[in-house]
Amino acid sequence: MSLKAFHLVFIIASIVLAFGFGAWLLRQCFAFDGPVIELAGGIASIVAGIGLIVYERYFLKKTRNVSYL
Repeated sequence: MSLKAFHLVFIIASIVLAFGFGAWLLRQCFAFDGPVIELAGGIASIVAGIGLIVYERYFLKKTRNVSYL
């Protein structure tokens, strides 16, 4: 597995983790009238997930000519 392929797998796993954690925090905040810190953390995690998607698109564009093998 090349470094490019590993990087893509790692970024995709990070995106899934960020959105999952954000959804969990938002659910905790709204379901149990949680503190504002859970709302802020959930929103920050969703924003981080979006930022990771933007980064992945940039990375794919930058390494277009590099092989996956």
